[in-house]
This record gives sequence, structure tokens and C-alpha cells, in this order.
Amino acid sequence: MSGGGPSRIRNRKAQPDLRRDLSPDVDDDEHLDVQNPRNRSYIEKLFESEQINVAMIAILTTLAFALRFYKINHPDQVVFDEVHFGKFASYYILRQYYFDVHPPFAKLLFGLAGWFVGYDGHFGFENIGDSYTEAHVPYVGMRALPAIFGSLTVPVVYAIMKECGFSTIVATFSAIIVLFDNAHVAQDRLILLDATLIFFMSLTMYSYIRWRKLRYRDFSFDWWVWILACGTFMALTWASKVNGILTVFAIGIAVIIDLWDILDIKKGHSMEYFWRHFAARAVAFIVLPLFLYLSIFYVHLALLTNSGTGDTFMSPAFQETLKGNELLLNSQELRYYDTITMRHKDTRVFLHSHPDHYPLKYEDGRISSQGQQVTGYGHEDSNNNWQIIPTKALPETGRGRIVRHDDVIQLLHVNTQTLLLTHDVASPLMPTNEEFTTWPKDDHSRYNDTLFQIRLVDGQEGEAWKSKSGHFRLIHVPTKVAMWTHAKQLPDWAYKQQEINGNKNVNDKTAIWFVDTIVADETGEDMKERTGDVPAKEPKSMNFFKKFFELQILMLQHNAGLTASHPYASGPINWPFLISGISFWTQTEGQKQIYFIGNLIGWWTCVIGISLYTGIMLADLIARRRDIEPLTEPVRHRLVNSTGFFVLFWAVHYFPFFLMSRQLFIHHYLPSHLFSALIAGSVLSFALSETINYPISVWGPRLRVSKTPTYADLGLRGPIVVGVFALIMFIMFVYMAPLTYGTPGLDGHSVNRHRLLSSWTLHFAAKATDTP
Repeated sequence: MSGGGPSRIRNRKAQPDLRRDLSPDVDDDEHLDVQNPRNRSYIEKLFESEQINVAMIAILTTLAFALRFYKINHPDQVVFDEVHFGKFASYYILRQYYFDVHPPFAKLLFGLAGWFVGYDGHFGFENIGDSYTEAHVPYVGMRALPAIFGSLTVPVVYAIMKECGFSTIVATFSAIIVLFDNAHVAQDRLILLDATLIFFMSLTMYSYIRWRKLRYRDFSFDWWVWILACGTFMALTWASKVNGILTVFAIGIAVIIDLWDILDIKKGHSMEYFWRHFAARAVAFIVLPLFLYLSIFYVHLALLTNSGTGDTFMSPAFQETLKGNELLLNSQELRYYDTITMRHKDTRVFLHSHPDHYPLKYEDGRISSQGQQVTGYGHEDSNNNWQIIPTKALPETGRGRIVRHDDVIQLLHVNTQTLLLTHDVASPLMPTNEEFTTWPKDDHSRYNDTLFQIRLVDGQEGEAWKSKSGHFRLIHVPTKVAMWTHAKQLPDWAYKQQEINGNKNVNDKTAIWFVDTIVADETGEDMKERTGDVPAKEPKSMNFFKKFFELQILMLQHNAGLTASHPYASGPINWPFLISGISFWTQTEGQKQIYFIGNLIGWWTCVIGISLYTGIMLADLIARRRDIEPLTEPVRHRLVNSTGFFVLFWAVHYFPFFLMSRQLFIHHYLPSHLFSALIAGSVLSFALSETINYPISVWGPRLRVSKTPTYADLGLRGPIVVGVFALIMFIMFVYMAPLTYGTPGLDGHSVNRHRLLSSWTLHFAAKATDTP
């Protein structure tokens, strides 16, 4: 076994140059001991033949398609997050604008697939369990897209291992871990994003490896093809799902290490040579991906030209570029003495007041002003009506009566004839913020405390304040606080309405309001003349880059804000061990369910592989500190570069989740699980073969190759180990298949038997009974 025999242990006679770049290669000739036998076993030669290689790819691909397309029409109901991503496909077909935290590429493909199979976009995808069949939705065609991507991922995993110099048997081992994994299969056969993400992620790694193998033929045609292919697939990964950015970071780290190695003067390269390589990488890994990422968003925004569910997330300027948007149709300039209703942009409550007063003493012992209550109310009501009162002389008629950016106004509560006021008294729920109340309009003793400035968001000098589109902050003139609200409710004395208070952070992004309706003006003019039968307005234009950056900021903010609890959310520390899964779908009739969980054999094998790799590298490091060489240099080089490359991708796609406070689920680990399958295969090769396949890089003028190639030789034990492992994986897959495919249904006792870990929360489990 590799690393275990005395033949590997030798004293160090000279310090070799151990500088190495983290890349999937082992072709540095000065590190190679040409002591391996040239003659491999017959079994090894047989499995390394081109015919077996092609046959293995065909078998793996056929099985992958079979497992992922098996009963893909079941269930004929909306499953888990199909409520979101199926709906987004509908929006593309209807060209209605929507907002989502994920980039649009995978969703664009779903829209394309839906259009291709004749879907009209009118199914709601409202709830898990809604019937596709009754609504005549061609859902199988839409599910086929991720199933194809998921199926093709299996041969890509095989190809990655082969390109890194591992034997056919070892490559098959890694592919089997993904092939027979229940979690990958469950995810791949539904209208979800992960299959697209993982497919292009694996192609990114494959292309990078192909490119690195051509480093001795740098700047050749093939070299350019693969570096540009890598940049392209990386951009598509990034554009498929928000965590695709982690692939960009992983490639970036590998490229930086690579450039650092080229910069080393001991390599004999000139600075001109270094800058040529730097420029090539900048084009392939920065310019090209950014261009593609921007292009995908350009297509996304060019398609979604109609008003839709995502309008309210965007700025007024953005919304007015959409056909049929309420802001575009009904936005009207506001005039002094107009009676209006105002709503908070985020919580959507109306600014409200009623005759009730604040209690003298709050529960925490603080004293209030006992002023009239000002609250946030979620429903239409006449107590939401406020009149705009000027604080300056106005002309009798004309545009001088229009309210503009930075104007100072008073707001009169119509029903109680009191003016909005805030002062240096603590609010009921937040002692650090100011209380909002009102003051009789005829009492001028507190005139200054009733003055507020209208500050339009991104407003320009002289810009008119408008209903619907004129998002604004209401700034108190004397104390410089902004009117603000939050979701926490006041006690019963305020009828559980929201608190309105003065926020000292006037630039808080949640302190934004808008005028919802113009109720009346001072003359009693029929408001339909201003808000009703007006000519249709053409959508306004907005610079693409402004729309793009606004959307990117919102995506990041809302992704970070997904902090609500969920019964199936789990922490990253649990994911590799399959401590818990996710209930995707249940049906009481027949006791059927889809429970998202991986193949225990495969996932725990990957954990063992990562643990063994860590132990091997630590043991080697410690031994070398004592001048002992437990590993041959080429074996160590392969473990550091090829396996280390896999570990880099695994770590970059896993550990950042420990820093996130948002909702997390086990399916976020699927990319790292794929990379851990590559690590497990590498460790298996180390365990079964004393030698490695060399060379693996493509020949070039600068490649110094030993006269004697070396080969990995797993002998008969390789096929036996992998064959037994494949059989066990398949048995476990079949056993868990009812939870993966949602059929057949299981009775309560069968559910209990399929609950392999006590932490799994399966439906329809039989109650435990005490036996006498």
C-alpha cells in the first residue's frame, strides 16, 4: 500500500527543489524517480486500452441518463423550489419582469426549454403539490434540461480523473460516487438550478486541466482554445447561481499561484514572457467572463420588458422602463394642499394616526409625551390621509404650486386636524429613536417641530415630487432624523400596529417612503383628471449599466437577508455526514414522499478520503522534518498538485458557508461533494498503486521527459475493490430510491427502516411501540 511500506522510506541526501504550483500536473522531470517497472499487469493494460475507455464512458453516461430520466414524469406536481424556478421560466415566456437573488443563465435556459416544448407561461407554480397534468403543463420537457446536464456531469467527472493521469478504474470510482448518489439524482430531475451549476462547474475544472496540460506548448492554438473554454464555462457557472462565484475564486487562486511560479527567476523566464502570460490570463479569466456575464444580464433585461412581480424591488427610474408599470402609468406631480396617503417602501404600511394617545408610562418605566399616536397601518383607511401644507408663499396658479426636492413642508392629519411632529422624546420601542406624534394645527407654539424636508432618493435640484415613483425620505428639520418604521408591532394600546419613529441615520436604506395615492386637492378637483384617463406613456430608457449595477446590489442585499428560519435548514458542519436532509414533496395518498438525502456509502467514503489525504500529507510533512522520505517525489508531487487542486475546489466551495448568516441547506454542499469524490478517487489510487502515470502533459519544446515512462498499476485488486464498491453503492441507491423518486409509497414501518440516521425527519413514520 502506498506510503505504508519500507521501500518508500529513505533518508534525504539532498534538498530537492520542492517549489511547485497548485495545478493538476506532475511532469517536472527533475522530481521523478525512474524506478517503476514498465511492464504493467495484463488487467491494468486491458483497462487502460482505448476500447475499454470508450466503453466505460458509454456505460457511465447511459446509466446516468437512465437513473435521472427514470420516472421523470413523477410526481406530476410542483416539487420544492420548482415553485420559484418554474415560475421564473413562465416570466420569460410572458416577458414579465421578476427579481431573484440568483443570476439568470440557468433560469433563461428553463424559459427556453419551456418555450421549446410549447409551454405558454400561464401556470402559476404557486404551491408545492399543484398539479401539472390538470393544467396541461409540459413539465417533463422542462425537467429534462437539468436531467441532461446532471447525466453529462458523470462522464465529465470521469474525464477529469483521466486527464489528471489516474487510471480508468480510479476514474470510474469517482464517477460512480456521483452516478449512484441519491442527492444528485433527486436534484437533477427537477426544475432546479444546481444541475446547471454543477455541470458548468465541472466543465470549468476539466477545461482548466486540459489547458494546464498544454503549458509546454503555451500560446499554441490548442492552448488558447482551452484557456478560453475555461473562461467561458467559468462565466456560465457564475451566471447560473449566486454561489457560482466560488468557482471564480477557486480558479483565481490557482491562476495566481501559477503566475507566481512563472515569475520565479529560477525558472529562467523573462519579464516579457511573464507579462504575455499575465495578459493572456487577464483576457481569458477576467475580460471574457465579465463580457459573458454582462451579456447574459443584457439578454435577461432585454427579454423582461413588461411590468411584473419584481417591479417593487427596483428604483422608480428602473420601474418606469417597464411597459404597464404602475409608476409609469399613474405617477403624478404633487401639488401643495393635495391630500395623499404615504407608504413605507419595505414594509408597505401606511403612515397612519388616530385620536388615541400614547400611555403615560411604558412597560420598561419610561415616560412618553402622551401625544396622539402615529403608527404604521397595513390597510386602507381614512386615518391614512395627510394634506401637504406649504411653509412658503405660493403663486395662485401654475407650476409654482408643485412640491419639489428639498422643499420644507408640514403634514396635516386630515381627520384630526393635527400636524405631524417629532421631538426629543424616546419612541415606545426604541429608546434611541425619537417619538412621532401630532400637534394641533392652530397652536403655533411648536411650529418648528412640525417642519419636515422632502428629500427625494437620487433627487436633483428643482425635481418635482411625484406619486408612486417619487421615493423620498422625510427629514425633520430641527433634529435631523428621518421618519422610519420597522416590522415589530406596538402593544395592544396601539392595536398591534407598527411603530413610527425618528431614525438618526438619515441615509438608512429602509427609511424610504412613497406617495401611494392622491386622495384630493384643495379645490375638490376630480382626481381622475390627474390620475385616471391619461394617455398611455411610453417606457422610459435607462442606461444598461445603471440597471445592471442596481440589480447586482439588490441581489447581494437580498441574498444576505435570507435569514428566516426553515425547518429543513442545516449548518455546513453537518453536510458531509448527511446528518439531515430536506423534504421536497409529500403526498398523503399512498404515503409517498421525496426526501433529499445523499447515498450514505458515497458521502462517508468521501469524508474518509478527505481525512486520509489530510493525514497522509501531515504524516509526510512531519516525517520530512526528521529527514525521512516516506513518499517518492513523483507520488508526493501528484498528491500536492492534482489532489491538492481538488482540495482547493472542495474547500473554496465549502468553507465560505461557515461565514454566512443566511438560510443554508444541504444542497449547497453538492458542488463540494463532487470535488470530494475526486479526492476520494485520488486517495484510492495512492492506496492501490505504488506508482503513477507519467507523463500526462502534452509534449512541447520545453518539456524534458524521461526516457522511461512510468505507469500506475492497480492490478486485479483495483477492479475488485471498485467493483465491490459499485455494487454496494448501487444497493444503497436502490434501497433509498423510494425517497429519491417519490415512488413507490412506503408504509410506516418501511419509512422507519429507511430512516438510516435518527436525525432524518421523514414523513409517515410509524410510531414506536413498547414491546412487553
